[in-house]
Amino acid sequence: MSGTESSDYTQRLARLENAGIKRLLPTQAPYRWNLRRLRLGRVLDVGCGIGRNLLNCGPGSVGVDHNATSVATCRARGLTAYTPDELATAPDCGPGAFDSLLCAHVLEHMDETLGNTILEQYLPLVKPGGSVVLICPQEAGYRTDTTHVRFVDFAGLRAHAEKAGLDVARTYSFPFPRAVGKVFPYNEFNLVARKPRS
Repeated sequence: MSGTESSDYTQRLARLENAGIKRLLPTQAPYRWNLRRLRLGRVLDVGCGIGRNLLNCGPGSVGVDHNATSVATCRARGLTAYTPDELATAPDCGPGAFDSLLCAHVLEHMDETLGNTILEQYLPLVKPGGSVVLICPQEAGYRTDTTHVRFVDFAGLRAHAEKAGLDVARTYSFPFPRAVGKVFPYNEFNLVARKPRS
C-alpha cells in the first residue's frame, strides 16, 4: 500500500474528484448507476478513500481505510468511516453485519498476498450469501497512479475471489467494452461474487 497512507494522498484524491471535465459534467453518474443496480444493501466499503463510492451505497453503509486523513474526510462528508482498529470495536459492525463488501480500486495498490489477507480480514463481516464486488482499473487507468504496484485483470480478480472461497457470479468491463480500457483511464474490471451460505 505504498504511498496511500499519507495526507498528501488524500489531498490528491480530493483534487482529482473535481478536476478537468468533472467540474462541468456528471462523470460519476455511470459509476453510481453501476453500484446501485447491483442492489448491495448495507455495504462495507473496504479502502473507501474519501468516500466517492460510499456516497452511493445503501443506508447504514460503512467505510474502512488505513488512511486516517481519508477517514476524517469521509466523516466530514457525513459518512460513517473507520480506520481498521476503530472498525474492530465499532457498533453494528461485527460478523455478518453487512449485506455486501465492496473493494474498489484497492487491490492494485498491494501485492497478491496482502490483497488476499485484506479480503480474509473483512469477509467475516459479510452475511452468508452476501455479495462481494471487486473493481480494478484497466490499463490506461492503471498507468495514472504511481501508487499502483500490480496490474489486476479479470484473472487476478478471479484468483482473489477463489482464494477467498467466493462463488463468482460474473465479470464484466465497465462502462465500455474491454478494448477501450487500453486508452480510456476510467474503464474498470468488475467482478461480482457471493459469499457461500455455509
